[in-house]
Amino acid sequence: MSSPFLLTLVERYLAERARLGFEVRKSAGILRDFAYHVQLAGHRGPLTVEIMADWARHDQHGRADPRTWARRLKSLRTFTRWLRQFQPRTEIPDDAIFGRLPGRLAPHIYSERELADLLAAARRLSPAPDLRGTLFETLFGLIASTGLRISEALALRNADVDLRCAVLTIRRTKFAKSRQVPLHPSTVRALHRYRRRRDRSGESIEADAPFFIGMGRRQEGLPLTVGQAHRVFAQLRSQLGWRNRGVHHAPRIHDLRHTFVVRRILRWVAEGVDVDQAMLSLSTYVGHAMVTNTYWYLSAVPELMALAAARFQRCAPRQEVSDA
Repeated sequence: MSSPFLLTLVERYLAERARLGFEVRKSAGILRDFAYHVQLAGHRGPLTVEIMADWARHDQHGRADPRTWARRLKSLRTFTRWLRQFQPRTEIPDDAIFGRLPGRLAPHIYSERELADLLAAARRLSPAPDLRGTLFETLFGLIASTGLRISEALALRNADVDLRCAVLTIRRTKFAKSRQVPLHPSTVRALHRYRRRRDRSGESIEADAPFFIGMGRRQEGLPLTVGQAHRVFAQLRSQLGWRNRGVHHAPRIHDLRHTFVVRRILRWVAEGVDVDQAMLSLSTYVGHAMVTNTYWYLSAVPELMALAAARFQRCAPRQEVSDA
């Protein structure tokens, strides 16, 4: 296969994915970089695992971590499967080359006390007339009470926050899908308080203006950034001195989302709700691409391991033990 033809196929693949509603910005850069690598290497004929592995080892940062190479190689799989309809001899990379990527790591699940302390500490970030404390208290509280991703919360525009109908509109999220998220009355009240204080500070109330606003003169009129949110969270985490119960380096903002899912499942169990019947609605609410992503919590989070074991025992056939 000639390299110019490969680049043409890459663009065709990206166009097809975009028409289907997938976000292609990240994969576009990866696949174009791969096509240029194939061209520079002078490769001819069907794509082989060898040329793919060579590309994976030569990322622009020069990282020598096989896990990084494995992630880069994995990013080619969907494209190479698609490419086989035109080039049947195209090889598809697997885990045998650089090893299997590590599975998802167990998160830190926050206690009720930790959540209360986090919001109280955020509230104290600045004197009462300033908006900073209210902003971060509301942001972290919203993620904890809805399970939103931090990127979804920060992408909210005024028009997406309908407090009269108590619903958020999350537009074109991680998997290029939109969804609506109903809100608990306590969450609606907290968002009302933040919005009133924000509006009194002179921020734009136009429909397309950001709901969570950036702090500082340079951020005027712009949405709060992920970097700002993480810096403030790290400051509060250090101040509160939590003991890390997850596998990551420290409790994270994203663990608020994990905590929401785990607590919802535990509450269903306590209320006698059929978890299997309810799991699809939870998966849709939090924006998982597949319901299996929601079931993952049953086997990966200590708080739910006992529940998973009980479900297995109910399903496993009972065997009689003979007297010996």
